[in-house]
Amino acid sequence: MQTPSRFIAYYRVSTKRQGESGLGLEAQQAAVEQYLGGFSSNLIKSFTETESGRRDDRPQLQAALEACRIHQAKLVIAKLDRLARSASFLLNLRDAGVDFVCCDMPDANRLTVGILAMVAEDEAERISQRTTAALKAAKARGKKLGTSGPKNLRNRALGSLRGNKVKSRKADRRAEDLAPTIRSMDEEGLSLRKMADRLNAMQVPTARGGEWAPVQVKRLRDRIEQL
Repeated sequence: MQTPSRFIAYYRVSTKRQGESGLGLEAQQAAVEQYLGGFSSNLIKSFTETESGRRDDRPQLQAALEACRIHQAKLVIAKLDRLARSASFLLNLRDAGVDFVCCDMPDANRLTVGILAMVAEDEAERISQRTTAALKAAKARGKKLGTSGPKNLRNRALGSLRGNKVKSRKADRRAEDLAPTIRSMDEEGLSLRKMADRLNAMQVPTARGGEWAPVQVKRLRDRIEQL
């Protein structure tokens, strides 16, 4: 099992009585602990929801997803049916930008849960990659590809614009997740250096997975102010 450095656990119990008694919760916790094995110390936080599995508006799940994005962690749950009974909800989970693992189905992830829809999307991506590789190979053999006319230049420009929009949306979402933390440190009057040190101490990586420096904190704070 390839284990990432950070995990966020999400537990769900169906009734208030189960939540108060621990019925079902202890079994889920044991399953997660067994799955993590020697990596149990990498479990940063856990969230417990008392909710019906048929409902999608679960605040603790949203909090868990937010924590995953902040810490760049993987969401881990004990059972697939504890996460959701709705395939459409699992597809929405995929779009949250968070990887997850189910202890009873470790091979299920954002690319497989949702079956046909996600497999089709994955296959489309693979076809695109194979096409790109084939075009590069053909170009290396000296074969002339496409044209440099206005239409081709326009298509490249549109593709670049779409890519930039996706990156911008991802950066905005991360800024929204970190906004409460940054604003709280601003209220304390912390310097950029101290903010960076605290984020590093909280095990919150930068967007690229590295450690914070003052200039990166400033860029993040500037983006938050523009939200």
